[in-house]
Amino acid sequence: MSSTEAATSVDAESSFPADSRRPIAVVVGVVFIDLLGFGIIIPILPFYVRSFGVSDVFIGLLAASYSLAQFVAAPTLGRISDERGRRPVLMLSVGVAGIAWVVFGIAAEIGAVAGTTLGLVALFGARLLAGAAGGNIAAAQAYIADVTPPEQRAGALGLVGAAFGLGFVFGPAIGGLLASETAVTTARTVLPGVVPVTQFSLPSFAAAGFSFLALGAAAVVLKEPERTRGPRLRTTFVDQFRSALADATLRPLVVAFFLTSLAFAGVTVMFVPFVADAFGYDATQAALFLAYIGVLGIVNQGVLIGWLSQRYGVRRVVKTGVGSLFLALCLLAVSPLAGTTPMTTSGPEWVTGGLAVLVAFGAFASFGNGAITVGLAALVSEGASSDTQGSAFGVTQAAGSLGRTAGPPLAAAAYIAAYWSPFIAGALLLVPVAILLRARP
Repeated sequence: MSSTEAATSVDAESSFPADSRRPIAVVVGVVFIDLLGFGIIIPILPFYVRSFGVSDVFIGLLAASYSLAQFVAAPTLGRISDERGRRPVLMLSVGVAGIAWVVFGIAAEIGAVAGTTLGLVALFGARLLAGAAGGNIAAAQAYIADVTPPEQRAGALGLVGAAFGLGFVFGPAIGGLLASETAVTTARTVLPGVVPVTQFSLPSFAAAGFSFLALGAAAVVLKEPERTRGPRLRTTFVDQFRSALADATLRPLVVAFFLTSLAFAGVTVMFVPFVADAFGYDATQAALFLAYIGVLGIVNQGVLIGWLSQRYGVRRVVKTGVGSLFLALCLLAVSPLAGTTPMTTSGPEWVTGGLAVLVAFGAFASFGNGAITVGLAALVSEGASSDTQGSAFGVTQAAGSLGRTAGPPLAAAAYIAAYWSPFIAGALLLVPVAILLRARP
């Protein structure tokens, strides 16, 4: 019986083997702390760029630079984890991320001393370095695959997705709090005068602190999993992609990762301006709605998707996720047609038809994105040999990073032409994904 069929067995154990629970918890914790640091930067990034007195174009470039570096680094980190071990890759990457966020925090001070150009070089260099370190998700996923049986792998990989969700729920909230005037004033009275404390440096230093905390946790409790290691082969970034695309099993998964990331990344970056323009939401209201989606993502990826994968099979869950996300994007495109008038005369004024459609969009989008992300990762693990898990995850994560790099600017340009176009375009991008998955048993 194949591992996908095993996932459908109702006799599958609902809990992970005792000897794998601790390493899974540690890796998930490292991913969470790592992503928490990344999330902290989100609220300050646009304002930090504007503090240099440059065009808003640099906001988009700085945002895309992280995913671009991740695209380049993920296959390399995945391959190195196959050759030299998961633990050293995870430890090195979170340590590098900590250094990157420190430099990110002092970029303004560098600009004040050495000029705006060098300040921007430091800002972009730190962001690129952090993005490269973020390629460690391939090693984390490979670690999970090493210590879990195939029938429980989707559930375990779902915990990594839940860690992402938690990071994006709590990270921006912490970043916004640390950027407040009260937090900055308090920090200035507590920290030594040599530490530059601003609304931009304080969140950056906190992100660095969380990365160093993850490094310490990994050093103390993370053990290298037992597995079969392949021979060390001198392969290039291009070679890894060529090999993956030549593999009949991995090729459709790599393409699916790219297309779904391209579709969803564009929606993510344009959602806030969309709800502001269409429904008059301010930043706080938009953030609350994103938190709602994030909480749903934690439940979906941490619990529901793993259970569904065991009961119905990974491939069926992924196909359902594609349909769910397709429906979500179509709902978002037509949501302004539902209007902003209250649904009832006796109820709260803020309960409108448009809000109801947005709530439905959030539910379908959260499940769809989670099912696709977790399910595709499980299928990648299933299709790769035990000694090439890291390389396979690295290539697919790089494909996703490439989609997240290209998606935002393309979606922004489409939004200017017609507000609904990036969402309908995203839905259409899912059609070939459905065809690719349908073509396989």
